[in-house]
Amino acid sequence: MPATTSVTLNTGAAMPTVGLGTWKSQPGQVEHAVEFALKNGYKHIDTAAGYQNETEVGQGLKASGLPREQIFLTTKLDNPDQRNPAPALEASLKKLDTPYLDLWLMHWPAPMTRDGKADKGHDWLDTWKTMEDLYLANPNKLKAIGVSNFSVEFLERLLKVARVVPAVNQIELHPSCPQDDVVEYCQSKGIVLTAYSPLGSDNSPLLKNETVTKIAQKYGVQPANVLISLHANKPMRTVLPKSVTNERILNNAKIVDLTAEEINELHDIDKTHHFRACHPSWTGFGSLGFPDCK
Repeated sequence: MPATTSVTLNTGAAMPTVGLGTWKSQPGQVEHAVEFALKNGYKHIDTAAGYQNETEVGQGLKASGLPREQIFLTTKLDNPDQRNPAPALEASLKKLDTPYLDLWLMHWPAPMTRDGKADKGHDWLDTWKTMEDLYLANPNKLKAIGVSNFSVEFLERLLKVARVVPAVNQIELHPSCPQDDVVEYCQSKGIVLTAYSPLGSDNSPLLKNETVTKIAQKYGVQPANVLISLHANKPMRTVLPKSVTNERILNNAKIVDLTAEEINELHDIDKTHHFRACHPSWTGFGSLGFPDCK
């Protein structure tokens, strides 16, 4: 299929297909990265309270000179804030220096204490119910809410009681972690998937994979472009390449139309080279329902 430039959320809003991810992007670098990306065609910026760079991302938004309504901005509720989403939302809005968020995600279904331990006395589902309350009561501050790092098992539990179907589920997605079960489930429920770590994270073996390099040579692009383009060539999918260097920010936005055969070839990489860059066990809640992590 030809690559998309935007997808439509279940709210009716348009979400640009390619966004700039800012995980691990440090204060001192991320301001410029956001400003440069927005001045060079990007319209979608993704951050999180847990990245500890919202203030600097906000400075980059302002420095770009783009009107706020031309930018799709996502941030995420941090795990230690799950007992208190309302003040956490206000803190994010203040740091980002914005009157509203286009999308607010629960970062992990994994409540934590301030010292980073699993908070097993709190249920993430109660956090979602509070996020729904905030969304329904504050349409001027929250245009959409969603989740991140949710397996089918956890989505099923959420949807049994949800008043608001998440607009997005942001998960790790790349040829070595295709998560077909989550993809199929979300598509059946009208939930857009956002791919993080589309290259397989830093120094990824995917960048040297023979299938990836062969397709890259055919189109005269970098291996990274093939891995990012894979998601733009799928329905109901957005993708977050991340970089703080001008050249890579520009290059990552080059999307190619892949053939169905090429998409299948990339998909087959997982059969022999499966890996996750971000295993959920760090949260203290085990596999979080992901079959390959059990």
